[in-house]
Amino acid sequence: MPRYSTPMAVATAAAVFLFSASASLAQDAEEILRAVESDPDSVDMTDVILTGTSPDCADYAQSSISEANDLQQNRTFTGAVIVSVEDGACTVTSNGIPNHSFGGGSKRPFATPIAAIGKRFDIPRSPKAAGAPTALSHGRYEAILLNGVVIDILSAGCYNPDGRRADRNGNVLAGCAANDPWLIDPMSPLATFAEDDHHGHTQPDGRYHYHGNPMALFDDDPGPDGSPLIGFAADGFPVYGSYFKDADGTVRKAVSGYALRSGERPSGAGNPGGAYDGLYRADYEFTGEGDLDECNGMTVNGSYGYYVIDAFPWAIACLKGTPDRSFSAGRR
Repeated sequence: MPRYSTPMAVATAAAVFLFSASASLAQDAEEILRAVESDPDSVDMTDVILTGTSPDCADYAQSSISEANDLQQNRTFTGAVIVSVEDGACTVTSNGIPNHSFGGGSKRPFATPIAAIGKRFDIPRSPKAAGAPTALSHGRYEAILLNGVVIDILSAGCYNPDGRRADRNGNVLAGCAANDPWLIDPMSPLATFAEDDHHGHTQPDGRYHYHGNPMALFDDDPGPDGSPLIGFAADGFPVYGSYFKDADGTVRKAVSGYALRSGERPSGAGNPGGAYDGLYRADYEFTGEGDLDECNGMTVNGSYGYYVIDAFPWAIACLKGTPDRSFSAGRR
């Protein structure tokens, strides 16, 4: 895969003109694609491995285009992303198509074919921590990555033995609230969601999204300072790959602060019983024994950021700052 360093630059003239002139255009997938195609400075982001580590969103300002193959539908899509800067903030505008092939390795076909859906995300250049963390929500995306795809951690499945289409274990795959006590973790190998090799699939409207590591944008060959920045969370703080340089100067994978609970879950009265095995998010507890805090982030070189890891909570467990309203999502 090509390695790709985002330029230390401001937004291109084409991006600034199109996306400051009309906010409605920023929500239209076809207009976003046309804007990128008409920009002579747009770059090809197909299957790239990023290398930039700056936490400042302005350092990633540019337009990019990519090609993605739908391995389930045998179709080709074009992805388009514009990162622009204005008045101390950045805007990521995307048509939602990933920069890599998708659909491969899924347990079954996506329930809804992928669709190009335009959306604008606003990111402060100097994010700040809030007085208390914000819990994850079904009504909000957790992050937007530089390939234009959102991270959407929570599933809508849970333990609900009285629900429609409950399986023999009492679980349903849709219709649950974010605060249901036994919400299914879609990244668990015991879950039965139709995720592909990139831990992604589509929502009912066709939006492609990740539940964890995108298996793209970074790899296991980090630079001298660790993994690159791969996107920005809803509160503006950066999202990095798995590797960082620790206090001893060693570049290594970040370690989760969560661990699987021991013993048995409660049973009866709406509880599933059985051993804590990772099927539900409540099977885990925060111990603080790893590198990462309760939101799955930490401060390195004076900059706070979230890290994508290979263990629960996978990417983001809560938001350290105040989420921007532009990250709002439609109902499930």
